[in-house]
Amino acid sequence: MRATFRKGDSLAQLLSQEGIKNTKVLSAIANIPRELFIPDALRHKAYQNTALPIGQGQTISQPYIVARMTELLLQSENSPQNVLEIGTGSGYQTAVLAQLFQKVFSVERIKTLQFQAKRRMNQLNLHNVAMKHGDGWQGWASKGPFDAIIVTAAASRIPEQLFAQLNQGGRLIIPVGQENQQLQCITRHEDEFETQIIEAVRFVPLVPGNII
Repeated sequence: MRATFRKGDSLAQLLSQEGIKNTKVLSAIANIPRELFIPDALRHKAYQNTALPIGQGQTISQPYIVARMTELLLQSENSPQNVLEIGTGSGYQTAVLAQLFQKVFSVERIKTLQFQAKRRMNQLNLHNVAMKHGDGWQGWASKGPFDAIIVTAAASRIPEQLFAQLNQGGRLIIPVGQENQQLQCITRHEDEFETQIIEAVRFVPLVPGNII
Protein backbone atom coordinates (compact mmCIF):
# COMPACT_ATOMS: atom_id res chain seq x y z
CA MET A 1 0.00 0.00 0.00
CA ARG A 2 1.38 3.40 -0.94
CA ALA A 3 1.75 5.96 1.84
CA THR A 4 -0.56 8.94 1.48
CA PHE A 5 1.36 12.07 0.51
CA ARG A 6 0.57 15.11 2.60
CA LYS A 7 1.65 18.54 1.44
CA GLY A 8 2.51 19.30 5.04
CA ASP A 9 5.26 16.67 4.93
CA SER A 10 7.33 18.79 2.56
CA LEU A 11 6.86 21.82 4.80
CA ALA A 12 7.92 19.81 7.86
CA GLN A 13 11.01 18.65 5.98
CA LEU A 14 11.85 22.25 5.07
CA LEU A 15 11.47 23.34 8.71
CA SER A 16 13.75 20.53 9.80
CA GLN A 17 16.38 21.86 7.43
CA GLU A 18 15.83 25.34 8.92
CA GLY A 19 16.71 24.05 12.40
CA ILE A 20 13.48 22.78 13.97
CA LYS A 21 14.47 19.60 15.79
CA ASN A 22 11.43 18.55 17.82
CA THR A 23 9.82 15.65 15.96
CA LYS A 24 6.45 16.19 17.69
CA VAL A 25 6.32 19.75 16.37
CA LEU A 26 7.30 18.64 12.87
CA SER A 27 4.62 15.94 12.93
CA ALA A 28 1.98 18.46 14.02
CA ILE A 29 2.99 20.78 11.18
CA ALA A 30 2.83 17.90 8.68
CA ASN A 31 -0.67 16.95 9.84
CA ILE A 32 -2.24 20.34 9.13
CA PRO A 33 -3.62 21.33 5.71
CA ARG A 34 -2.34 24.92 5.89
CA GLU A 35 -4.42 25.94 2.87
CA LEU A 36 -7.52 25.83 5.12
CA PHE A 37 -6.18 28.85 6.99
CA ILE A 38 -5.40 31.04 3.99
CA PRO A 39 -7.58 33.09 1.60
CA ASP A 40 -8.35 31.26 -1.65
CA ALA A 41 -6.26 33.66 -3.75
CA LEU A 42 -3.13 32.81 -1.74
CA ARG A 43 -3.56 29.07 -1.34
CA HIS A 44 -0.82 28.36 -3.88
CA LYS A 45 1.57 29.78 -1.27
CA ALA A 46 0.24 27.68 1.62
CA TYR A 47 3.32 25.47 1.95
CA GLN A 48 5.91 28.16 1.53
CA ASN A 49 7.79 29.21 4.63
CA THR A 50 6.32 32.70 4.64
CA ALA A 51 3.80 34.83 6.51
CA LEU A 52 0.64 35.69 4.55
CA PRO A 53 -2.22 38.18 4.99
CA ILE A 54 -5.54 36.76 6.24
CA GLY A 55 -7.62 39.95 6.24
CA GLN A 56 -8.50 42.46 8.99
CA GLY A 57 -4.89 43.69 8.85
CA GLN A 58 -3.67 40.38 10.31
CA THR A 59 -1.35 37.64 9.07
CA ILE A 60 -0.80 33.91 9.37
CA SER A 61 2.69 33.54 10.80
CA GLN A 62 5.66 32.09 8.98
CA PRO A 63 5.64 28.32 9.63
CA TYR A 64 9.21 28.44 10.96
CA ILE A 65 8.17 30.91 13.67
CA VAL A 66 5.07 28.85 14.54
CA ALA A 67 7.27 25.78 14.92
CA ARG A 68 10.03 27.60 16.82
CA MET A 69 7.64 29.12 19.37
CA THR A 70 5.92 25.77 19.88
CA GLU A 71 9.26 24.03 20.28
CA LEU A 72 10.23 26.52 22.99
CA LEU A 73 7.02 25.73 24.89
CA LEU A 74 7.70 22.00 24.75
CA GLN A 75 11.22 22.52 26.11
CA SER A 76 9.77 23.85 29.36
CA GLU A 77 10.76 21.78 32.41
CA ASN A 78 7.22 21.84 33.85
CA SER A 79 5.76 19.49 31.19
CA PRO A 80 2.97 21.94 30.25
CA GLN A 81 -0.56 20.63 29.81
CA ASN A 82 -2.73 23.74 29.54
CA VAL A 83 -1.65 26.60 27.27
CA LEU A 84 -2.98 30.12 26.79
CA GLU A 85 -2.66 31.57 23.30
CA ILE A 86 -3.04 35.31 22.82
CA GLY A 87 -4.06 36.10 19.24
CA THR A 88 -5.98 33.24 17.62
CA GLY A 89 -5.80 34.83 14.17
CA SER A 90 -6.44 32.22 11.49
CA GLY A 91 -6.14 29.42 14.04
CA TYR A 92 -3.06 27.83 12.44
CA GLN A 93 -0.88 28.16 15.53
CA THR A 94 -3.87 27.03 17.60
CA ALA A 95 -4.17 23.85 15.54
CA VAL A 96 -0.50 23.06 16.09
CA LEU A 97 -0.84 23.58 19.85
CA ALA A 98 -4.02 21.48 20.03
CA GLN A 99 -2.12 18.43 18.80
CA LEU A 100 0.58 18.78 21.45
CA PHE A 101 -1.09 19.99 24.63
CA GLN A 102 -4.01 18.69 26.65
CA LYS A 103 -5.97 21.95 26.62
CA VAL A 104 -5.59 25.16 24.64
CA PHE A 105 -7.27 28.44 25.60
CA SER A 106 -7.15 31.06 22.84
CA VAL A 107 -8.11 34.76 22.93
CA GLU A 108 -8.83 36.84 19.80
CA ARG A 109 -9.99 40.47 19.68
CA ILE A 110 -11.46 40.30 16.13
CA LYS A 111 -14.76 38.43 16.19
CA THR A 112 -14.82 37.39 12.52
CA LEU A 113 -11.36 35.81 12.79
CA GLN A 114 -12.37 33.99 15.96
CA PHE A 115 -15.50 32.60 14.28
CA GLN A 116 -13.53 31.35 11.26
CA ALA A 117 -10.84 29.78 13.45
CA LYS A 118 -13.44 27.97 15.55
CA ARG A 119 -14.98 26.52 12.40
CA ARG A 120 -11.56 25.29 11.27
CA MET A 121 -10.95 23.54 14.61
CA ASN A 122 -14.21 21.68 14.11
CA GLN A 123 -13.22 20.73 10.55
CA LEU A 124 -9.99 19.25 11.87
CA ASN A 125 -11.70 17.50 14.83
CA LEU A 126 -9.61 19.47 17.31
CA HIS A 127 -12.00 19.70 20.24
CA ASN A 128 -9.59 20.51 23.08
CA VAL A 129 -9.60 24.22 22.25
CA ALA A 130 -11.60 26.87 24.12
CA MET A 131 -11.89 30.28 22.47
CA LYS A 132 -12.72 33.72 23.81
CA HIS A 133 -13.48 36.99 22.04
CA GLY A 134 -11.61 39.54 24.12
CA ASP A 135 -8.62 41.78 24.79
CA GLY A 136 -5.45 39.69 24.71
CA TRP A 137 -3.65 42.12 27.01
CA GLN A 138 -5.96 40.89 29.77
CA GLY A 139 -5.28 37.20 29.18
CA TRP A 140 -7.99 34.82 30.45
CA ALA A 141 -7.73 34.95 34.24
CA SER A 142 -10.78 32.78 34.97
CA LYS A 143 -9.16 29.82 33.18
CA GLY A 144 -5.69 30.31 34.62
CA PRO A 145 -3.11 29.92 35.84
CA PHE A 146 -1.54 28.34 32.76
CA ASP A 147 1.47 26.07 32.38
CA ALA A 148 2.56 28.05 29.32
CA ILE A 149 1.51 31.20 27.44
CA ILE A 150 2.22 32.01 23.79
CA VAL A 151 1.58 35.45 22.26
CA THR A 152 1.31 35.72 18.48
CA ALA A 153 1.47 39.51 18.12
CA ALA A 154 4.15 41.96 19.21
CA ALA A 155 3.57 43.78 22.49
CA SER A 156 5.16 47.18 23.13
CA ARG A 157 5.80 45.86 26.65
CA ILE A 158 4.95 42.59 28.38
CA PRO A 159 1.38 42.65 29.78
CA GLU A 160 1.55 42.28 33.57
CA GLN A 161 -1.66 40.24 33.57
CA LEU A 162 0.15 37.49 31.67
CA PHE A 163 2.86 37.27 34.32
CA ALA A 164 0.14 36.81 36.94
CA GLN A 165 -1.52 34.01 34.94
CA LEU A 166 1.66 31.93 34.47
CA ASN A 167 2.25 28.89 36.68
CA GLN A 168 5.51 28.32 38.54
CA GLY A 169 8.07 26.89 36.14
CA GLY A 170 5.96 28.00 33.19
CA ARG A 171 7.15 29.74 30.04
CA LEU A 172 5.83 32.83 28.32
CA ILE A 173 6.84 33.08 24.65
CA ILE A 174 6.23 36.58 23.35
CA PRO A 175 7.51 38.99 20.66
CA VAL A 176 8.32 42.37 22.21
CA GLY A 177 9.01 45.69 20.54
CA GLN A 178 7.72 47.94 17.79
CA GLU A 179 10.20 48.67 15.00
CA ASN A 180 12.81 46.24 16.32
CA GLN A 181 11.03 43.19 17.70
CA GLN A 182 12.63 40.39 19.68
CA LEU A 183 11.17 36.99 20.47
CA GLN A 184 11.53 36.46 24.21
CA CYS A 185 11.26 33.29 26.26
CA ILE A 186 10.41 34.14 29.88
CA THR A 187 10.43 31.45 32.60
CA ARG A 188 8.79 31.94 36.00
CA HIS A 189 10.79 30.89 39.05
CA GLU A 190 8.67 31.67 42.14
CA ASP A 191 8.22 35.46 41.85
CA GLU A 192 11.24 35.98 39.60
CA PHE A 193 11.21 35.88 35.83
CA GLU A 194 14.19 34.77 33.75
CA THR A 195 14.29 36.26 30.24
CA GLN A 196 16.03 34.75 27.23
CA ILE A 197 16.23 36.57 23.88
CA ILE A 198 15.66 34.07 21.07
CA GLU A 199 15.86 35.99 17.77
CA ALA A 200 14.64 38.99 15.81
CA VAL A 201 11.07 38.63 14.51
CA ARG A 202 8.34 40.59 12.74
CA PHE A 203 4.74 40.42 13.97
CA VAL A 204 1.64 42.59 13.72
CA PRO A 205 1.14 44.63 16.90
CA LEU A 206 -0.72 43.31 19.95
CA VAL A 207 -3.46 45.93 20.14
CA PRO A 208 -4.79 46.65 23.66
CA GLY A 209 -8.30 47.73 24.56
CA ASN A 210 -11.27 47.70 22.23
CA ILE A 211 -12.35 44.39 20.73
CA ILE A 212 -13.99 44.34 17.31
